[in-house]
Amino acid sequence: MAHQHSSRPRLSPSSDTEDMVMLLAPRLAHFAGVARTEHVTRAAQELQVPQSTLSRAMVRLEQDLGVDLFARHGRTVSLTPAGRTFLASVERALAEIERAADEVRADADATTGKVAFGFLHTMGAETVPGLLQAFRVDHPRVRFSLVQNYGEAMLEKLRAGELDLCLTSPVPDAPGLVARRLDEQKLRLVVPADHPLAARRRIRLAEASDETFVTLEPGYGLRRITDHLCLEAGFRPRIAFEGEETETLRGLVAAGLGVALLPPPTVPRPGVAELAITGQRAVREIGVAWLDGHPDTPPVAAFKKFLLSRRGSLLPD
Repeated sequence: MAHQHSSRPRLSPSSDTEDMVMLLAPRLAHFAGVARTEHVTRAAQELQVPQSTLSRAMVRLEQDLGVDLFARHGRTVSLTPAGRTFLASVERALAEIERAADEVRADADATTGKVAFGFLHTMGAETVPGLLQAFRVDHPRVRFSLVQNYGEAMLEKLRAGELDLCLTSPVPDAPGLVARRLDEQKLRLVVPADHPLAARRRIRLAEASDETFVTLEPGYGLRRITDHLCLEAGFRPRIAFEGEETETLRGLVAAGLGVALLPPPTVPRPGVAELAITGQRAVREIGVAWLDGHPDTPPVAAFKKFLLSRRGSLLPD
C-alpha cells in the first residue's frame, strides 16, 4: 500500500520558488534512478549511494511534495500516476542540466572553447578582424561571440558576465575592473572639403571654437574626449548633431553640417579634409578590460595574453 503523507504540511502555493528548488533539486537524480529501475537496491548500486540513504531521500521527497510518487511492493516500487507525471518533468530538467554542463565544458575547452569579446564600432572594420585572423593562426578552432557597442554599454555587459574581454576607450578606471592600455589613435579635426580650413594641414583646436560640431551621443568615450579637448582648448563645442557611428559623423561633415573630432577613417572618405591637431595631445587611448578576480577559461586566457602582446601595435598604421 502506498504511504500517506497527509499529516505533514504541504508546501503552500505561496512558498518561494527558490526555496522549492533548493529543497527538491538534490533529490531529483535519485528519484529518476529509482523510477527507472523500480527497485531501490538496484538504484542504490547504480547511483553509488547507500540503500538506506536513498530510501529516506524518496520518503522525504514525497513528504516535501505532499504527494505519493511510489507504490511500494517489498523491495520493488512502481510509480503512481503523480509519480509518472513528475518523472516526465524531472527527466526534462535533468536533460537540460546535462546539456548546460556540456555547453559550459565545451566553451571552456582550451582548443575549441569560446570567447565573448566586445569592441567599439570603430574597430569592427579592420582592427578586430585582423586581430582574430592573427590569433587563429595558433588557435584555429577557438570560437568567438562578438559584440559591438559603445564603451559604457560594454562595461555593463562585462560586469553582468556577458563578456569576457572588451576593447574600449577611454581605458576604464573603475572598481571591480582590470584594464590595460594597448594603443592610441591620434584624433583629427574633420571639416567639409569646401570649408575655409580645408586647405590647412594642421590646426590648433582653439581656432575651431566658433565652428558647429557633430559628435557622438553622451555616454560614448569619444564624446567625453571631444568635450574634454575642447574645454582644454578654452571653449565648449556648439553641437548641432549627435550620432552613434563615427562614419555617420563623417557623412554629416561631408554634407556641410559641422566639423568633428574623429579617429582616422578605415578608408579615405571623399568630401572631407582631415587636419592634424597641434598644441595639445589629441588622442584616444584604446585598452582591454576584464572583471577583476574573474577566473579565465583557457581560451579566454590565451586571447587575453595575445591582446596584451599587441601593445603598441594593436591598430593599423
